[in-house]
Amino acid sequence: MLITSKSNPKIKKIASLKQKKYREEFGEYLVEGYKMVKEAIEMGMDLATVVLTEEGLLKMSDIVEKTNAEIVEISESVMDYISDSVTPQGVIASIKKPTPIKGNSKIKVLLDGVSDPGNMGTIIRTSVALGIKELYLINCCDPFSPKAIRSSMSGIYSVDIFEETLQEATEDLKGIPLIVADMKGEDIFSFIPPEKYCLVIGNEANGVSEEVRKIADKIISIPMERGIESLNAGVSFAITAYTLKYSRR
Repeated sequence: MLITSKSNPKIKKIASLKQKKYREEFGEYLVEGYKMVKEAIEMGMDLATVVLTEEGLLKMSDIVEKTNAEIVEISESVMDYISDSVTPQGVIASIKKPTPIKGNSKIKVLLDGVSDPGNMGTIIRTSVALGIKELYLINCCDPFSPKAIRSSMSGIYSVDIFEETLQEATEDLKGIPLIVADMKGEDIFSFIPPEKYCLVIGNEANGVSEEVRKIADKIISIPMERGIESLNAGVSFAITAYTLKYSRR
């Protein structure tokens, strides 16, 4: 049955997931577009609902058959209401948040106060490209917000994200050297990291907190020309993470 009303209970729930408090209440988040929904299904994510326009259903018919999610057909106007994109592609899915699993990976990441969802998504995407699976977040923006999800480009499906307090993160990362990326540190290009470590990236404006700085095992920095105070957090993470990983080769 085609849903044309914005006040339909199913539509109201899906639309509510654009807000953090409802993502936390329902334990679900939204992904948009053919590519991200297709990859979510193919990667075995636990989809709760898939809403599609008539055009979207035609394009995704062979894919949605592979999921046990509820399939709901909606009008274009309802899609415009639900969507967080300027130009909706005609398909949105709500996905149940997975329970993160701690592993024994050699490289981990700690984000301390990263506040921009675009940076968050970029860091998630870059982490996946580097094979980094565990991200610990302290006082950060919501990694499951629509903008962060879009920026992660399906990377959100391949990482375990732990949103914790400093005390919890410190306990989980006990025994693992914390390498902080900061303006005042050793030149990253002369530093050889240990086999196992956790890379720490701080807030876009203020860097890492004093509490995290105090427990750092090493502080490193990217050399820059005069007049440039800092790099975008996503760019800084990418340069630092790649340099550290491949400096051991």
